[in-house]
Amino acid sequence: MFSSSPSSGSEQEYPEVQTLRNIQSNIQEERDYIAIDRCIAELDEEEVELVHEEEVGNVVKELKVNKSKEELQQWPDFIQDRIQLFDKLMAKHKEEIASKTSQPIKIALGDGKILEGESWKTTPLQIAEKISHGLADQAVIAKVNDELWDLDRPFEGDATLKILKFDDDEGKAVFWHSSAHILGEAVERYCGAHLCYDRPIVDGFYCDMFYSNLTIDQKDIKKLEEIAKCAVKDKQPFERLEMSKADLLEMFKYNEFKCRIINEKVKTDKTTVYRCGPLIDLCRGPHVRHTGKVKALAVTKCSSSYWEGNAAKESLQRIYGISFPDPKQLKEWQKLQEEAAENVTFDS
Repeated sequence: MFSSSPSSGSEQEYPEVQTLRNIQSNIQEERDYIAIDRCIAELDEEEVELVHEEEVGNVVKELKVNKSKEELQQWPDFIQDRIQLFDKLMAKHKEEIASKTSQPIKIALGDGKILEGESWKTTPLQIAEKISHGLADQAVIAKVNDELWDLDRPFEGDATLKILKFDDDEGKAVFWHSSAHILGEAVERYCGAHLCYDRPIVDGFYCDMFYSNLTIDQKDIKKLEEIAKCAVKDKQPFERLEMSKADLLEMFKYNEFKCRIINEKVKTDKTTVYRCGPLIDLCRGPHVRHTGKVKALAVTKCSSSYWEGNAAKESLQRIYGISFPDPKQLKEWQKLQEEAAENVTFDS
């Protein structure tokens, strides 16, 4: 991803490209010239768009994303409206956290070892890194006092800690839940559909959406995957924010289905949303640290469903997917699916 936009000159090149051309003009070896040519070509092919810019205090916050040719040129207005409200409330939340008094705490590990930390500052990820860099890298989610907990969310007091990987059932469920959010982001960027529910299932995840009278089918699968890959490439952090019911209804006023959930199922004064890139969704979480943890993702099929599973209510579209932290795992899974399909054909 580029750090700046193209210059206004006749060539419309990024500063990074101009720098490479200057280096190229001063070298003698043909192989080095060709290598730089390839780098320039790769940079020129990558499309980056400034989606949102807002001044918070004296800091200008920017959201830049890799964009796919498959997505909408102009995203729906509700995406930027959500971001503006989220940024405003997140700034207040960070001020509240910063104002809290930190106290020494003890963190008990599964092997009986006790580590020291500070409330509202020390995170499960920092503890995992103290144990080993390998553990921190493979960590999907934490379990704090038997509650699933974001790796970057600070401890609030003395706690027990367990680090879960993809091989753990709960870790796998969180990984696939986060992947469902990536798919939801791809759906919004592809067609502007209104998201309903997304869930991890036994073998992957799905995302339900409402898209008026239009249909998402097999021809759209690869396009959605391309947009999802852009989200993964950006390593968008998953950010947790507690919001009041009134703010939630304001944020999701464009989506009748989300408003139903808020009005009918949110029984507390506050509940949480999670953000990754331009997507902000009503969600209890927790999630992986960032979208880049999902190294391999495939959209597997499309089908129809109904709101709340009731055939008398609105017809929705359901998109299924599968994901893994290692591309090799996806290839193995796809091979197993092919073999299973061949066996079914042979048996019939």
